[in-house]
Amino acid sequence: MDEEYIGGKHSVLEALRAGRTINKIWIAESAQKQFAGPIVAEAKNVGIIVQFTDKRKLDQMAEGLQHQGVVAQVAAYEYVEVEDILDKAKELGQEPFILILDEIEDPHNLGSILRTADCTGVHGVIIPKRRSVGLTATVSKTSAGAVEYVPVARVTNIAQTIEKLKEQGVWVAGTDVSAAQDVYKANFSIPIALVIGNEGKGVGRLIKEKCDFLVKLPMAGHVNSLNASVAAGVLMYEVVRQRNKS
Repeated sequence: MDEEYIGGKHSVLEALRAGRTINKIWIAESAQKQFAGPIVAEAKNVGIIVQFTDKRKLDQMAEGLQHQGVVAQVAAYEYVEVEDILDKAKELGQEPFILILDEIEDPHNLGSILRTADCTGVHGVIIPKRRSVGLTATVSKTSAGAVEYVPVARVTNIAQTIEKLKEQGVWVAGTDVSAAQDVYKANFSIPIALVIGNEGKGVGRLIKEKCDFLVKLPMAGHVNSLNASVAAGVLMYEVVRQRNKS
């Protein structure tokens, strides 16, 4: 599919600002002026047609998407290569900081992870082609537009990709509730790729075996696991904390 719809004020604004190919934007006639104004202004700057229409038409176009009264028809997201992610780190003069998502299936989780990844300076995210959610409209909406800025690579084989990263000098840390090492005692100031597991099963056995080391988040409550996007957020900010230590 070469085209898809995205919805929501933030998603559409960030798509405009990031220079994404947008064919047309529709805004509900009932949308408030202060809400629609920035979108109309940005679209006018780049010569994109904006049409005001009935909200019901938007519901039909972007079925099942919480569009907040604004929908854009955009070119499908382009995935990058793993090498592009490593090159981005090199260009910035930084040690690679990568996320590997092992079969994340919930688009809201992926969207939230991408949003935090943008905030924490992650150079790129790697997802598998199978048994994993891709860059959908719901992911874009949940990410509040961060999907426009965080490079995502889609690979056939996560285990092989981990081997290639290790050959490039990147250390791979997996998350596991039964790991011996506490996340706060691990060294994340090195070139690092963090592996976040599936919502239900966690990180797969084969992937765990490929990791250089495993870490766990301390748990004091009755539930022994965190939501995938929350766990990812804690880990990402621990990397930031360690790298920003003066």
